[in-house]
Amino acid sequence: MKISVFGGSGFLGSHICDKLSEAGHAVTIVDLHPSPWLRPDQTMLTGDILDENTVARAVEGADVVFNYAGIADIGEANSRPVDTARINVLGNVMLLEACRRAQVSRYVFASSLYVYGKSGGFYRCSKQACEIYIENYQAMHNLPYTILRYGSLYGPRTDRRNAIHRFVHEALTTGSITYYGAATALREYVHVDDASAATLAILDPEFENQNIIISGNQPMRVGDLFRMIGEMLGKELTINYQNDPNSGHYQITPYAFMPKVGRKLVPPLTVDLGQGILRVMEEEHKALHPDLQAQGGYLVSTDD
Repeated sequence: MKISVFGGSGFLGSHICDKLSEAGHAVTIVDLHPSPWLRPDQTMLTGDILDENTVARAVEGADVVFNYAGIADIGEANSRPVDTARINVLGNVMLLEACRRAQVSRYVFASSLYVYGKSGGFYRCSKQACEIYIENYQAMHNLPYTILRYGSLYGPRTDRRNAIHRFVHEALTTGSITYYGAATALREYVHVDDASAATLAILDPEFENQNIIISGNQPMRVGDLFRMIGEMLGKELTINYQNDPNSGHYQITPYAFMPKVGRKLVPPLTVDLGQGILRVMEEEHKALHPDLQAQGGYLVSTDD
């Protein structure tokens, strides 16, 4: 199939594009910036989701359109509410309208578990609004969709806005971690490899007009996660709990009563949380110490 992926240069979007290309689909990546991970068998279209000409070009002839574009960080969304509404909500509606006109077979939208509750700030508001528009485009214009509500993602290609990446960086560089919540906060972390594998599966017809939850299957309290990181590094970490009620993050669960219930999809093969964090540590250590390289299981200096 011909598939266009808006936001395909980003963390999750780039992994989705890889999985789609590996499965034999013709992938066009649409983003503000060229993808650092662009494959020879992928097409890059640089442009803005708010530009009608760019959107129309990207959607024309596509069988499926994925929308992973927009502001995805809660802190950034809270500090930029107008931009969040413009990029996330208006961009989504413009893309929906283009898909309707082009008679796209399926619209796939990256949402979040935060749509279920009252936490998540303006980020949650934007995702809830997008879901409502998507469901109404299906009801009014018969545009098939699949909404994917992702949990707490981590893995390669992210930056320090990602929670686990930031935790590991702070632990390695300062021996301490600052967390804007309580030690009892519960999360189901999911590695981006697992999330992208599960995403590929939703192209099956049974997932049409469905709201799907993609999260991990290893629930862990944040306090236990920090102890795991400390044990893996072999040192006692100092944890600074800020317990900020305005951080926008949920504590035990993101769920409150919502009328549209989603099915949970867990891939059969999962990356163990400990192994996944170890990979993050290796990547972060390499970034902090570019003069070292692995040889026979040891890190050695490349300097003469």
